[in-house]
Amino acid sequence: MTPSHMHKVLLFLPKGYEELEATAFVDVMGWSRVHGSDPVSLYTTGLQDEVSSAWGSRVIPSLPFSKADADNFDAFAIPGGFEAAGYYEDAFDERVLELIRQFNEQGKPVASVCVGALPVARAGVLKNRQATTYALPRGERRNQLANFGAIVIDQPLVRDQHIITSEGPATALDVAFSLLELLTDKDNVRRVKEYMRFGRG
Repeated sequence: MTPSHMHKVLLFLPKGYEELEATAFVDVMGWSRVHGSDPVSLYTTGLQDEVSSAWGSRVIPSLPFSKADADNFDAFAIPGGFEAAGYYEDAFDERVLELIRQFNEQGKPVASVCVGALPVARAGVLKNRQATTYALPRGERRNQLANFGAIVIDQPLVRDQHIITSEGPATALDVAFSLLELLTDKDNVRRVKEYMRFGRG
C-alpha cells in the first residue's frame, strides 16, 4: 500500500552544528525513502545560504529559511553544536524559536540531539515537560535546560509526547529512528533498521 501523503521533515542547520547529529536524520530518512514501507522526505534549511558545521564542512541548505513553514512539514529536527562556532547565534534566533513554537502548537514532532534541546526549551515548549541535554563538563547545559522550565531527566533519550531530546552525538541515530517511528510506525522502523544492518552480531 502506498501512503497517500509522504511525510516531510524539516532539518534546521545552525552554524556550528555537530555533523554526526545532523547526518543521522539525513541518513535514516534517506534509507526510509529507498527501503521503508512509509517513506519520509527530509529538507534542510538554515539562516545562511551556506552553513558551516562545527568541523568546517559547508552545506548549502535545500530550502531557504523564508520557505520554512510548519504548515508544509510534518516534523522539525535540530542537531546540537558548538558555542565557539556560533551555534547559539542561529539556534537562539527568534525566527527559529517561533518556528519551533509553530510545530509544537500543531502537535507535530520536534526532535533534537544534544544541546539542540536548548533552543527547543528557549522557545518555551519544554515548560513542565521531561527532557535531557548534554551533561558535560559540569552540567551547565542541563542547568540551562532546567532554567528554561524543563524537567531534566538523566537519560540518553527522553520523549515527552511529540518532543524528543537527547544527551549527545552517540544518541543521534536513536533520535532519528524515534522520529521515524513517530511519523510512521514500529514496523517501518524495523524494516529500515534491517536494511541498514542494525542488530547484527
